[in-house]
This record gives sequence, C-alpha cells and structure tokens, in this order.
Amino acid sequence: MRVLSNRPRLSVHRSNAYISVQLIDDEKHETIASVSSRELKEKGTKTEVAKKVGLLVAEKAKKAGIKEVVFDRGGRAYHGRVKAVAEGAREGGLEF
Repeated sequence: MRVLSNRPRLSVHRSNAYISVQLIDDEKHETIASVSSRELKEKGTKTEVAKKVGLLVAEKAKKAGIKEVVFDRGGRAYHGRVKAVAEGAREGGLEF
C-alpha cells in the first residue's frame, strides 16, 4: 500500500467482540491517536458502537490537526462495522 506523506493511515481492526482504530504516521512509525470500542461506556449494537468509534477518532484527529487520512480496512470488506467506522469518521470531519 502506498501512503501519501501528508496523510496518516486510519487503520481499522475488527474482532468478533470489539473494533479498534488507529491513526498511524508511517514515515515516523508512530501512532498519533487510537480509539477502541472497549473504551466506550455507551451501549448499542456493534454497528452503532463502531460508528461512535469513528466519530471519536475524527475528534482526536481534529485535535491533532489532521483533516485527511488514508483508510486502511485491514483486508476486511467495506461492509458492516468497517463501513460504520468510515461513516462516523466522515461525519466527524475526516476526508478520505
């Protein structure tokens, strides 16, 4: 995968129970921000929680001064919870 230097990677990891997202700067090899569904106290379906995770990572990205990212779905299909994370991140103001 080719990543543009001015756009960090929004990496999504999905397990059966949880979903986590990281903003990664591949040039510096460091994580800028991360959010996991384990951190959330709110209840809902897995898809609703995934959308909230997307909104939270967008909020953290704004605080870090990031507006554009490259979406890395981790080999998963763009469907269900992965799609919900992307929609939440877009609603939060991220562009990809």
